[in-house]
Amino acid sequence: MQLDDDARRLETWLRAGMHGSMGYMEKYFDQRVNPSLLVPRAKSVITLLLNYFPAEQQQAGTPHISKYAYGNDYHEIIKEKLNVFLLLIREQVGDVNGRGFVDSAPVLERSWAQRSGLGWLGKNGNLINKQQGSFFFIATLIVDVELEYDDALAKDYCGTCTKCIDACPTEAILPGNIVNGSKCISYFTIELKDMLIPDEMQGKFDDWMFGCDVCQDVCPWNRFSKPTQEPGFTPIPEILNLSTAAWENMGEESFRKIFKNSPLKRSKYKGIMRNVKFLTPSP
Repeated sequence: MQLDDDARRLETWLRAGMHGSMGYMEKYFDQRVNPSLLVPRAKSVITLLLNYFPAEQQQAGTPHISKYAYGNDYHEIIKEKLNVFLLLIREQVGDVNGRGFVDSAPVLERSWAQRSGLGWLGKNGNLINKQQGSFFFIATLIVDVELEYDDALAKDYCGTCTKCIDACPTEAILPGNIVNGSKCISYFTIELKDMLIPDEMQGKFDDWMFGCDVCQDVCPWNRFSKPTQEPGFTPIPEILNLSTAAWENMGEESFRKIFKNSPLKRSKYKGIMRNVKFLTPSP
């Protein structure tokens, strides 16, 4: 069950420094490639997808926010669903030991999703599903029981298309299905904890305040995206409607109240204000 090839690719990526200041990517390396270190006697990895594509889009002129962050924090929503799923498995199968994950633990979820036949890894590093595109969360359930497995590895349908590479505002997408995380707008607006964004990035963010969807928005496969049916992902009205001036004038207390259940709280008030200011530098 070890992801030996993925381990080598991850090691090369880390050595090249493409993780920037995301030091957590270097930790728990063995656990990332060997699920039995996360769940004792693990025998199967179950991968699930949850669509988050919104029915509504942001108003023109508002600072851009990645679609996955329009609604409530997906971690809580998906963890609850995984717990229910594990209970159903136990009702049907018996005593099953398992543990659910959603991007907050050392799990190479896209690699397992690919091996589950749910899609292929696009040039932008996202898992792409032929029927749904790529606007979905990946959840992983590791269990200690053998199952009947789906056909591994879906065919790569990206072909010669380079739309995501050509459209990336910071040229973070490189040939060979490699993404330089340290140049991605999502890295600068979410992961970077410094209070200063490098000057060389000035003018390259295309009004993205939190995350970035450019490579997904231009992907031809996302023409098949359909609005999510998950109520918890209903967009927070302020995300759809607040102008740049409204964001600039927002106080910390208001931010905490409005976004208490939002992924935006990860960047905290100071981080969001830093991002807004970077988009509208003083003359």
